[in-house]
Amino acid sequence: MDGLARERAESQRESRTVRRRHVIYVQGYDPRGAEAYHQLFRRESDRFRRKWPVGLTLHKLEAESEEFARWRFDTQTPAWHVATIYDFLRLEPRIRSDMAGPMTTHALRGLGWIADDLVSGTAFRIFRASWRFGAHLLYIQVVLLACLAVAALAGAAAGWAISHALGWPTLVGVVTALVVALAVLLALRRPFIRYVQIVNCWVTLRRFGRGEATWIDQIVEAAARRLVSVAQANEADELVVVGHSTGSVIAMALIARALELDPELLRRGPRLVLLTLGAVMPAVALHPAAERMREVVRRLAVEPTLAWVDCQSRKDIMNFSHLDPVEGVGLRLDGERCKPLIWQVRFSDMVSPEYYRHLRWSFFRMHFQYIMASDRPSLYDYILLVGGPATIPEWAARHDELSFAFIRNGTAGGETDAIAGATSRP
Repeated sequence: MDGLARERAESQRESRTVRRRHVIYVQGYDPRGAEAYHQLFRRESDRFRRKWPVGLTLHKLEAESEEFARWRFDTQTPAWHVATIYDFLRLEPRIRSDMAGPMTTHALRGLGWIADDLVSGTAFRIFRASWRFGAHLLYIQVVLLACLAVAALAGAAAGWAISHALGWPTLVGVVTALVVALAVLLALRRPFIRYVQIVNCWVTLRRFGRGEATWIDQIVEAAARRLVSVAQANEADELVVVGHSTGSVIAMALIARALELDPELLRRGPRLVLLTLGAVMPAVALHPAAERMREVVRRLAVEPTLAWVDCQSRKDIMNFSHLDPVEGVGLRLDGERCKPLIWQVRFSDMVSPEYYRHLRWSFFRMHFQYIMASDRPSLYDYILLVGGPATIPEWAARHDELSFAFIRNGTAGGETDAIAGATSRP
C-alpha cells in the first residue's frame, strides 16, 4: 500500500507540473515582423543555454497565415520536459501600412494627438499616474513639435527671401515656403522614423480606446477565435496570452472578446493566464473618451478565475511602475474582482553591472528586456518563464523562494517535491 500511495502521490505531483504550454504572443507597435522576433528569440535562447543548466531546442519559424506565425521550443532537464507552442500574432503588415503615408500626414496626426492629449487632460492624468511615463511622452511630443518648427521656420525663411530679398511675387514666395517646408519634413523622416512610429501608435491606440474602427478590431477578432479554438482543444496544461508594451492593449481586448465568444472559456480546459509586460494600457484607458478600453479592463477585472500577472519595472520609463492596472485607470469595482499580481522586475539583476550602466540610458532597449534572457541567472528570465515547468502565476507569486530551487533539483534528477511545490495550481 505504501508503494501504491507513493505512486499515486507522484502522479498527482506530475499532473500539476506544466508539460505542455501554448503561448499567444502579442508584440508592441513594431514594424518588424515574425522573422525578426524569431531571430531575437533564437539569440536569447543561445544566451539562456549559456547561463542556465537547462536544455533548449528551438524549432523553425512557420508562417501560418496573415494573422499568425508559429514556432515551437522544448526545454528539459533530467527531471522535467516542457513543450511550448509559441503563436506570434502578426501586426507588422498593418503597422507598416500606417507608417507608409507621406510625412505631412504623420505631421498632422502628431499635432492632433498632442492637441487632444492636452485639451482632454489626458497628459495630466498620465503624469499623475506615472511621472516617468508622462515625461517620456512629453519628450517625444517636444521633439515632434521641434521638427515641425524647424520645417516651418525653414519654409518661412525661404519664402521671405524669395518675396522680399529678390522681390518676386508673393504667390511664388508662398509656394516656395511650402515646398521647402515639405522638403525639410521629408529629409527628417529617416532620422526620426521612430517618432513617426510612435505617432501612429498613439493615434491608433487612441482611436481604438474610444471605440472607433481600426485594424486592431480585425486582429482582436482573429486572435480571440484562435484563443477559443486552442482552449476548446484542451491540449495544453497552461494557455498564456502575452502582451508586451502596446501589445498589452490587444492582449486584454482579445481575451475580453474570447469571453464573449465562449463565456465558459475560463471554467474548463487549460488554465488561462494573461501576462502583461511593460504595459502601456493605462495611458490608453486614462483618456476620458476611452470607454471601450475601460470596459475591457472592467470585464477582465470582474472575472475571478482569470490569472493576470502584470510585470513592471521602475527602471523602465515606458511602463506604469507600481500602478494597479485596474484601480489606477479609475475603475472602482464592488464585489469580487481579479486582482492582478504585480511583479516588480529588477533589470539590474539580469545583466552585468557594466552592461546595465549602458542599458539604463537606452530606453527602448530597456523596454525590451522583459522578453529577453538574462546574462546571469536571475529571478526573472523570460525564456524560463514561458518555457519552464512552473505555472506562471505560481512562479510570479513565489519566484524569490522557488525559481532557483526547482532548477537545481530538476537538473539533479532527484528531489521533485520542490518542482511540484513550485508548479502546483492554486
